[in-house]
Parts: sequence; structure tokens; C-alpha cells
Amino acid sequence: MVVTGHDANGVLHQHSPLEAQLQATLNIVPAYVWYALPNGALTFVNERAADYHGLPKDDPLRFGTHTGADWDSHIPLLHVDDREETRRIWSECLRTGCAGEVSFRVRNAEGGYRWFLSRAEPVRDAADGTLLYWIGVNLDIEERKQAEFYLGEGQRLAHTGSWAFTPGGFEYWSPELFQIHGLDPRSKVPTTEEYLALVHPEDREFVEQEIKEMFRNRSGVDFTKRVVRRDGSIRHVRCVGGPCRDTAKQKFIGTGIDVTEQEQLIEALRKSEEELRQMLDFAPQLIAVYGPNRERLYANRIALDYAGLSLNEWRQIEARGAFTHPDDRARELAYFARAHSNGSAGQLELRLRGGDGNYRWFLARYNSVRDKNGQILRWHVSCTDIEDRKQAEDRLQQENVALREEIDKASMFEEIVGTSPALQTVLSRISKVAPTDSTVLIMGETGTGKELVARAIHRRSNRASRAFVCVNCAAIPRDLIASELFGHEKGAFTGALQRRVGRFELAEGGTIFLDEVGELLPDTQVALLRVLQERELERVGGGQSIRVDVRVVAATNRDLKAAVANGIFREDLYYRLNVFPLEMPPLRARGADIPLLVEYFIDRYARKTGKNIRSVDKKTLQLLQSYPWPGNIRELQNVIERSIIVCETEIFTVDESWLSQRPLDTRSGNRLFLSEKVAATEREIIEEALRESQGRIFGPSGAAAKLGIARSTLESKIQSLNINKNRFKAPPGT
Repeated sequence: MVVTGHDANGVLHQHSPLEAQLQATLNIVPAYVWYALPNGALTFVNERAADYHGLPKDDPLRFGTHTGADWDSHIPLLHVDDREETRRIWSECLRTGCAGEVSFRVRNAEGGYRWFLSRAEPVRDAADGTLLYWIGVNLDIEERKQAEFYLGEGQRLAHTGSWAFTPGGFEYWSPELFQIHGLDPRSKVPTTEEYLALVHPEDREFVEQEIKEMFRNRSGVDFTKRVVRRDGSIRHVRCVGGPCRDTAKQKFIGTGIDVTEQEQLIEALRKSEEELRQMLDFAPQLIAVYGPNRERLYANRIALDYAGLSLNEWRQIEARGAFTHPDDRARELAYFARAHSNGSAGQLELRLRGGDGNYRWFLARYNSVRDKNGQILRWHVSCTDIEDRKQAEDRLQQENVALREEIDKASMFEEIVGTSPALQTVLSRISKVAPTDSTVLIMGETGTGKELVARAIHRRSNRASRAFVCVNCAAIPRDLIASELFGHEKGAFTGALQRRVGRFELAEGGTIFLDEVGELLPDTQVALLRVLQERELERVGGGQSIRVDVRVVAATNRDLKAAVANGIFREDLYYRLNVFPLEMPPLRARGADIPLLVEYFIDRYARKTGKNIRSVDKKTLQLLQSYPWPGNIRELQNVIERSIIVCETEIFTVDESWLSQRPLDTRSGNRLFLSEKVAATEREIIEEALRESQGRIFGPSGAAAKLGIARSTLESKIQSLNINKNRFKAPPGT
């Protein structure tokens, strides 16, 4: 049996809530529990064992994520007198694949030693008997060791309760054996009939036969039975014994070991394997497990149903890529060749043939499991159906083509026109950042061409052949922006009649342009931050994480630093967006470009209207160059288009009254004058509060309390406004 979630040697890994719950169960078992690979390499110990050895809290052995510690590395923890016997018995277990047990003394974190009885059980595949892993329980027998005086051989074997048996019945039961069977240790040793009455009815005949065989052949016994206590509880007891060599009397001595927790643990592991397999069968993905050379080992029910085959039929198919579309096989084989050499995990988009002969697109995610030497043990593959997304991408691609054609005809942003130093600086930075995948934040006044720059970055990137998706965050209703960006599931909200793929998924492999990103609501900011940090998202109303490979280019005409200081925009999101900032200069800072832009727009709109413009009136050109253009290039375009429409001669002129001569506050550059006034007012209020509190920020009489805001908010504002709070502190000695 091969179950996704275990590696090739059967070690359980943390891949599901069920496995985490199982490991939590192991951590509360009142014994020292461990896992080991088929080769004996230790990979997990429960909390009780880890604490006993003093393992660090982050040690991989505590979480089952250790790649496998060789058993010999743990030999120094044993008492020197116990090492050889322990090594011998464990080696025999590994050689034969059979269960084994041994008593030894183990050093604890403080350097002291305690006696343990260690029992190792092999866990095998129910189908073919393959050894999956070893599970062991170390039982603390220190107190029992100190109390074992009866018979040297019994002292060697006993770890829970000891007994002595003759043809006439039991001669001795240790107090622990009474307790295991739910009896009063002060009572008499039970007769054979009384003992058998304690055995579970379904096991009674078997135990009687074992006792007879023991006396008939003078052989040892090793079996596990169930006993029913007087309170109705059932315990699993393992009986191990043999003939006594130190007496001529026919006598057997041995131990009774309560292995209830171990049996329950093994049952729980088997049940979890079955449940994990059922979970895989119900998973919406096609899941398969392959051997190191891509031998077919396991496929879940969804995969088999899609292929129209049984598990045996699927395993018997030898050809690699038998279900892969011929056009995709070369890419798949190339991936495996790379993965074999560098061990990388990855994903591919490919088409797989179904049982009906038709192909559908899938996102195949591959992961290799390797041993400590880097050799591949298993390939795990999961395939998610992306047929709908691919069709949506095709539609989007067609829309993008149509959009580009429309932009070619009508948009002023098809070409970046100008040779001014301010523009050339921007173009130089675009050429440097475009080939990378870095997030870009474009800032500037409205109408400066921020979307044009975003498209230029995309066209000069390695993603140019994929989609460019533009989202105006200010144009979408705020309660729908999350659905627009990340998509939604059917029934996620009123009106969600079917599942919708969001803009991020549509932009997979390409670029998404978030215009007016400063308008996003706080909850949408959190979701966007997750995409930037983790490269994954969840659709609205969905619970499944979706990996995305999208480059983000954002733009804003707002002062995001001020928005952060005012608590409107998340600071962590700001720094995630501001990886590579680009400042678009306003048109008034590009005076040298105005003649070129005028000529460009005259040519465009003259051809569009069928007019012949031969020259530009000098006074008009001077007027256009002296005007501050608060609406930037967009305003210039509108003025020229309007002038072309009304122009009746071959000389281009502009009606001077069309240019609003409202004064531009030169102190603010390309920032809004209102923001400066707000900042100045804030500065005065904060400085007055600091003066009254003598520079103290927090406390009942601090400036934060006087202003009624949080200390962290005040500190942020002091920093953004460059206020020196130290100058308000009282001089020493006053």
C-alpha cells in the first residue's frame, strides 16, 4: 500500500489535519513512542521521549520531519553494559523484519539512567506485505527493575508483570500482573480456570492451546491476548515466557505486558491510512504516486475514473506519458530530466486524455521524495483541472488583442513621446526593471501616463507573450473589488450564480496592473498582501488556496506615505508594493516635450477627421508651452482633439479661453496643496501636545493621551512629519 502523505519508507509526514491529530494522539500516549524507517533510521519521537532526552523544542524528531537519524547515533545514550545486546536484537529485527524487544538503560537529559523495555513492531502494507515502517514503544520499567527479585530469568524478561507456572497452575503473580488483569494484588494467585475466565471469550480457546503446547514441547510462548476486567474494560496483554533452566521441576517463568496503547496505536495508524486513502479518493484532483523510475504505484479514484481504468489496468501501462497530449510530452520529459539532476519540484500545464478520448488542460504539480543520499524514492503528482481557466485565458487573450488594436487607433498611450531629461530618466528605469519580476509602484498625477508605463514594462518583460490584465480599483464598487480581483465560488454571495475566475487567475504567467491601488479597502489590502507575500489566494466563499504566478504593477496618484501615517493604507502592503518606485513627471516638468506631443496629437486627429494641417500657429505653441497643464497629457490631448474638430484652416490654433489659468501652487510640485495644509496643521497640533507633555509620548500625561490616539500612531506621524521630539523635553535638573 502506498499512501500520499507517507514517503517511500512509510514515514508519516504532516500533510493533513488527520495526521496532525494522530501525532497529537501519540504525544499524549503514556509511553515513549517512536517511528523508524525500514532501515532502522529514527524519524520521530513523541513529546514524552523528546523531553526525557532533552531534545530542543524545534528538533525535527519532535515533528516527524527528521530525514532519518541512523540508529548507531543513539547508541551512546544507552548504558555501556546494554549496548551490545541492544544492537544485536535490533539488527536481528531489521534482518528478519520481525518484531523484537529488549531491555536497556537510557541516559536522560540530566545524565541519569532509567530502565526501559523497548518493543519494536513492523507495520506492513495490507495488500502486499511490504514493510512500511517500524513503530516502537519504550516502557519505563525502572521501578519494576528495582523490585524484581524473583528468578534471574524472570528479572531479564519482566517489564510489566511476572509469573511462574507449573503443571499444577500458577505459583506466582507479581503485583503488576494483578493490576493489569484488574485484580486486587492482595488476593491469591488465580487458578488456571480462574485465569482463563479472565481471558476474552474469543481468545480463550487459543490461550488454552498455547498453554498445552508449552508443556507438551517445553517451549517458550509469545502471544497477545485480550483480558476482560471486572469493570468491563478490555486490555491487550502480551505473554512472553519460557522454561526455567535453573530447576529440575517443570516450571515456566515469564512476563505479562500490557500493550493496549500499542495495539490501539497500531489500529489507529491502520485506520488513518485507510482514511487518508479515502480522503485522496474524494479529493477533486487527479493524484498518482510513481516509483523512482516512474513505475505506476497508486492512483486515486478520481484519476482512475477520468482514465476509465482500474488500478491494476493503470499499473500495467508501461509507456511513459501515455495519457499526455503528444504536443506536451516533450515538455513533461524535459521537466523530469531536470528534476532528476537538481531535485527541484515544480509544475506544468499539460493536456491529459480521458477515458472518452478527449483531452482537458490540467495543472500538474510534481514533488519528489528522496532519501538522505538524494536518491529518488517516490514521485507524487497531483493534477488540477484548469480547462475552464484556459478557455478564459483564450478569451482574455482575444480581448487583449482587440484592446491593443483599439489602443493603436484611439489611445494617446500607444507610444511614449518625448525626449526631455525627466522622461528619459523614467525610460531608463523602465528598461532596467522590465526584464525582472520585481513589483513596481508607479506614482504621479492623473493624466501623466501611468498605465502606458505599466504596459511598457509588460511588453519589455519575459511575460510579454502572456496576459496583461488592467484593473482600475477606483472604478469597481468597493464591495465587489475582492470578487473582481480574486474571483468567487458559486453561492459566495447573493447573485453569485456560478463560479467566477478573478483577475489574478486570468493574469497567470503575465502581469496585472492595479490602477488607483490606494482606493482599496482594508480587508482587500490584507488579501492583496497575502498574494504578494505567499503567491497564493482564496476565492471569495472558497477555502482552497490557489497558487498564482503573476507580476504586480500598481499605480496611484495619492500620497501613500501620508495614507499610511493616517492609518488608511497598510504599512506592510506599502512596502510590498514599493519594491521599485517610478515617479511619473507632470507635463509642466516636461516643457521640451510639448512641441513633440502637439505634433503627435495633431497628426493623429487630423488623419482621423480627414483634415490637412500644415503648421502650428507660433502664438498657439507659446501658449501651450506656458500653460501649467494641471490635467497633464490627457488635458493636452483633449484640447488638441477639440481644436482639430473646429479648425477650418491648414494652420493649427487653439482658443485661449479653453485653457483654464487657475494658479498652481509651485511649493507643492506635483503634490496636492490640500495635503500640505493638512500636514502643517497636524504638525502644529502634535508639537503643541509634545510641548505640554515635555516630550513624553506615552503615559497618562503623555502626548498620545492628550491627542487621544495610540502611541504607535503618534510615533508614526512624528517620523513622517520629521518632528524632533527631543527638543520638547525638559532640561536635566528642572
